[in-house]
Parts: sequence; structure tokens; C-alpha cells
Amino acid sequence: MKTKIFSLFFFLFFLCLTVNAQTTGKYVLVIHGGAGGMDEQMPDSLKQLYLTSLDEALEIGSLIMASGGSSIDAVEKVINYLEDNPLFNAGKGAVLTSEGKAEMDAAIMSGKDLSCGSVTGLKTIKNPISLARAVMEKSPHVFLAGLGAEKFAKEVGIKSVNPKYFIENNRYEKWIKERNEIKKKKKGTVGAVALDKYGNLAAATSTGGMSMKKPGRVGDAPIIGAGTYANNKTCAVSCTGWGEKFIKNTVAFNVSAMMEYKNMSLNDAANEMIHKRLNPNDGGLIAVDKDGNFTLQFNTQSMLRGFATSDGKREVKIWGK
Repeated sequence: MKTKIFSLFFFLFFLCLTVNAQTTGKYVLVIHGGAGGMDEQMPDSLKQLYLTSLDEALEIGSLIMASGGSSIDAVEKVINYLEDNPLFNAGKGAVLTSEGKAEMDAAIMSGKDLSCGSVTGLKTIKNPISLARAVMEKSPHVFLAGLGAEKFAKEVGIKSVNPKYFIENNRYEKWIKERNEIKKKKKGTVGAVALDKYGNLAAATSTGGMSMKKPGRVGDAPIIGAGTYANNKTCAVSCTGWGEKFIKNTVAFNVSAMMEYKNMSLNDAANEMIHKRLNPNDGGLIAVDKDGNFTLQFNTQSMLRGFATSDGKREVKIWGK
């Protein structure tokens, strides 16, 4: 933990030396840790672990943007933290496929110029979101998959690990119980959206996908416009829930499109997609617009979520609206 804190402060110090001082002074960060049916009767100690983890993620992103860092830097570092935290279905805590393996997806997008990067089917990459960013910034492509993506990771120095790293005991025990069930399991994801002091939006999403999914299944998280989208003209969006539904309804892009083409507010556009286009229990989304308005909407029993703003407002929640 001390090493991570030192690395973060070094990163912030570097930002202070390199950023342009002329900014709006306003930033917003919104995060989610997955939508679903978390049991309100879970032990208080476990509830507190989730809430503390969400708060720590907000602290990481807020420090970056308060120091003049970009929204892209903030969402990547927030997702890195959540990927390293086994409580969440991404990175270290990824759920397992029907073959008992972790296969991860991620995407990141900059609203400034619509640049984006996506990866899918990763089995050895410690932090998929960082590889997605490398695809965005260090390749001529948008989307890389499987072995090709992992080969590219080696070329650009993204850390890989033994696949056993992702097999958490509780995930494996759950897989043993579920492997003979013939039903779909909708599982959460982690995501972050941000508006920085320069007025630039960014979105990032990372996931282990659906528990017991068929090997090779791709959900909405890495698909630009379905689970992840950012455009400085409108908003930044990260989705969570039943990926197939979000793909069919191109949820993330449609929130932006309704704002741009129908003049709808962020809240109304998000409400249209989550509560009118999708079915109950399909999932949720977080979004922030170019003016700093933000929304956290879901049609499930719960959604792990939180927000932090430059004027000191901060909150983390699991249930309730």
C-alpha cells in the first residue's frame, strides 16, 4: 500500500510540473463498481469494505484532477485501483468463464478528439484498462483482441501475469457451484467518467464479464458506443449490467445522441435509456456532461457507485436512488 501511495504522489508531482495553469478550476468524477442484486443483509463489515474501496477510488481520481491532471489520467488510475481490488469484477476480481478461466475486456475514450482504445479476451494482462489506453495512444487501431492484444502488451511494456493471479478463492468456489447450472448470470463491471479542469471528458470501463460465460464471449464494456463513450460536445458514459442488452441498444452512444440531436438533458437521456429502452434488472450507467452535470441511474436492486466534485461534494452508495 505504501508503494502505491508513493507512486501516486510522484505521479501528482510530475503533473504539477507539466500542466498548464490556465484551467476552469472545475472537475467532476463519477464511478461505478457494477449493477446487480447485492444483498442488503450482507455483513456490515463487507458493506464497509465496498464503500471504503469506492471512496479510495474517488480519492485517487480527485487528487489527480485537483492537481491539474487530465480526465484520461484520472479514469485510468481509478480503474487501475478497482482492477487490483478483488472485491470487483475486473482484473484481480474477475469472474470465471464456463471453463474456469478469467477473460477480461476494457475500453477507454477521450471526449476531446474521440480517440479510443479497446481490448477483449485478455487472460494474462494485470490491468486491462492500461492496455486499452496503449491501443488508443500507441497503435493505429481502436480494438485488439486475445493473443494479438497480449502480444501488443509486451511490445509496449504493459505488465502481464500468470493466469492464476486472477483466480480468487471465492470466485473459484462460486464457479464450482455454478458450472452445472444452465442459466445466464448478469454480473457487474467497473467504470469511471470524468470532466477535468480543461473541459475535457473521458470514460473508461473494465470487466471480467458475465460469470460462466462461454469462452470468447464479448460484452458491452469494450464496445465503443455500447458500454463506453465520450464526446466533449455532450457527455461521457460508462455502463454496467447485462452486456448483450447494452449492445443491442447502443446505450452509451444513444445517451450522447439524444443530447446532441434532440436537445435532451443528460438526466433525461440517461433515464430514457435505462428506464424506457432497457428492461428492469438489465443494469445501469454513470455519466457526466460537458457542463459538469452528472447522473447515476440503474434499474437493478443495487449499483455500487460514487461521485466527487471540485466544490467538495462526495458520496458513495450501494442501494437506494
